[in-house]
Amino acid sequence: MNKIFFKDLVVEHICKTTLKNSYLSINPHAKIILKTPKVSQAYITSLLTERESWIRKQLHSIALHPAQKINIEDEVLLFGELYSIDRDEALYLRENLEKIQVNNQKNILKCYDDFYKNISQIYLRERLEYFAKVMHLSYKEIKFKKMKSRWGSCSSFGVITLNTQLMKFKKELIDYVLVHELSHLVHMNHSQSFHALVERYIHNSKEIRKELKRIHL
Repeated sequence: MNKIFFKDLVVEHICKTTLKNSYLSINPHAKIILKTPKVSQAYITSLLTERESWIRKQLHSIALHPAQKINIEDEVLLFGELYSIDRDEALYLRENLEKIQVNNQKNILKCYDDFYKNISQIYLRERLEYFAKVMHLSYKEIKFKKMKSRWGSCSSFGVITLNTQLMKFKKELIDYVLVHELSHLVHMNHSQSFHALVERYIHNSKEIRKELKRIHL
């Protein structure tokens, strides 16, 4: 990994000969990462120049909405708030942490992932069923999965997949995602009719959609 200095920006460059394309990303801690096959310095400079506006926009968004830090084994982020793991809501997490035989960060974080999946299967299922009833819609199946870049998805077969990380965020954001995916049962696109359907049940959907775009999973 090499550091590249582009104007006032520091970019971590990872060169992998197995890559066919170049990938530029910014993590929640504002670290700029560029992955490329073997390319020239001129190519990298050209790419960063082309994407500079996007990079600065993302850095500005992260500065306005920094990643929330928690003390693992002591706290858990749930519905946009930090809860002590001594709370009843965190019982499942607390019990799993107590069962860890090798107490390292990997095992601890797995307990958190399991906790979010467990509570998703309860809370998200109930909320999805509620909105499906209100919207007079039916889905075939619901799945729960930790995803890095999507809040949820809805297949043409009526299978809805929800990101278990949703449980970290405010309930109004969660409701928006649920209505969003249910609306795809009617419109398999993001047309004006689709957004109108979402707005019918989530009256501030435009504001919430903007807020979700600013959140780095």
